[in-house]
Amino acid sequence: MPCEIAEPGPDLQEAGRDPRGLTVWLTGLSSAGKSTIARALRHRLAKQGLRIEWLDGDDVRQTLSCGLGFSRKDRNENVMRMVFVAEILTRNGIVTIVSAASPARESRERARRIIGRFLEVFVDAPLPVCEQRDGHGIYARARRGEISHVAGLDIPYEPPFRPDVHCKTALEPLEVCVERVVQAIGKYGEGDS
Repeated sequence: MPCEIAEPGPDLQEAGRDPRGLTVWLTGLSSAGKSTIARALRHRLAKQGLRIEWLDGDDVRQTLSCGLGFSRKDRNENVMRMVFVAEILTRNGIVTIVSAASPARESRERARRIIGRFLEVFVDAPLPVCEQRDGHGIYARARRGEISHVAGLDIPYEPPFRPDVHCKTALEPLEVCVERVVQAIGKYGEGDS
């Protein structure tokens, strides 16, 4: 049975929330650089004394979502499980980094509505670059017909219309991408005061 997460009404959206919490959702194709940016971002924010948690899509799939496949329905379910955890962490003042392909735009938009304090980071790299970087062999296995439901190949990846941050990892160094996300986090906090 799929998870049901109620979307908060406007009166409950900020009730009981620690204003230091924020979810930074990194989305993009497999091997675009989401985990690389997340790791560097976590290190950078921890040096600033912030409370950080990182939900990596691969780790969540091996634990919280171990029974799910890669169909659209299962992918959406996986995202909703991460949303549930991220919302709790965010509400309790933790900067929560989520790195997950999350290819369906609708599921990311729902995540934004449920979590509330949310930055969407589009980790953008062309498919040929992702295939070249692919350390897990996902694309090669998909091209050989061993696996299916790979975003960018046999299922669409729906890029964000207006991400809060856009990192072009085939063109920009890691430090530039991380700095752009850190600046967006800082500006988000300024908007609350």
